[in-house]
Amino acid sequence: MGWIGETMDSIKSLQILTQAITLGMIVTSALIIWKALMCITGSESPVVVVLSESMEPGFKRGDILFLHMSKDPIRAGEIVVFNVDGRDIPIVHRVIKVHQRQDTGGVDVLTKGDNNDDDDRVLYAHRQLWLQRHHIMGRAVGFLPYVGWVTIIMTEKPLIKYILIGALGLLVITSKD
Repeated sequence: MGWIGETMDSIKSLQILTQAITLGMIVTSALIIWKALMCITGSESPVVVVLSESMEPGFKRGDILFLHMSKDPIRAGEIVVFNVDGRDIPIVHRVIKVHQRQDTGGVDVLTKGDNNDDDDRVLYAHRQLWLQRHHIMGRAVGFLPYVGWVTIIMTEKPLIKYILIGALGLLVITSKD
C-alpha cells in the first residue's frame, strides 16, 4: 500500500500544480488582452461600467461602454469618460461645450450628464471650470446593456463576490477529478 499511496499523493500534487498553472495562465491571458486593448484603443481603460443614472435614458446603470481615444478634436455632443483630480472613479458624461484657447491652442471641455439639470462644474476639482484633454480617458464608441451589473453587484456586495470566487474555485477543483 505504501507505493500506491505515494503514487496517489504524487498524482494529487500534480493535479494541484496543473490547476495552479492553469489559473495563472488565465489571469496572464486576461492581463495581456487588457494591455492589447489599451494599445489598440489608445485609452488607459478601454472598457468602463456606467455606475449611476446620470446618463439615462441613453445609458443605464450597469451598461458597459467601450472607449477609444484618438487625436481627433473633441466635439460637443460626444460622450466621454473622464477623471477628475482627487477622485478615483471615472465619470461618463456628454460634452456640452468646447472652448478653444487662443493663447495655447488647447481645448477646454465642459460636460454634463444627460439626466442632470446642471453642468459638471460641481464635480470637477476645486476651482476647476473646464476639463483639459489629459482628464479625458476616452470616447464612448459602443456599449453592451446591463452586462456591467456583475461588477456593480460584486463591488456593492462583497459577500457575493467571495461566494462566487469560492464556487468558481470548487468548480475548478472538482472538474479535474
